[in-house]
Amino acid sequence: MSLRFIAKDPNSPDGDSPTVWVDEENNDLVIQGWKADDATEAECRKVGNIPEHEGVFRVPARLAQAIREACDVAERGTD
Repeated sequence: MSLRFIAKDPNSPDGDSPTVWVDEENNDLVIQGWKADDATEAECRKVGNIPEHEGVFRVPARLAQAIREACDVAERGTD
């Protein structure tokens, strides 16, 4: 697997997260963020179950540009 680093939250106090990558093998977005709290998960469950192998995460809006860039990279594929 080869992950292409896109961006890390510049306001992260310890520099560890949230982070955005693109998997260069299948162009999936890989996002590291904060685990959602129970109230957020409950709200998400209003539209469907959250399977055990999935999770709900929060990513700050300040990473919106990085997510847009990751989407562009994923749509173009590996270059």
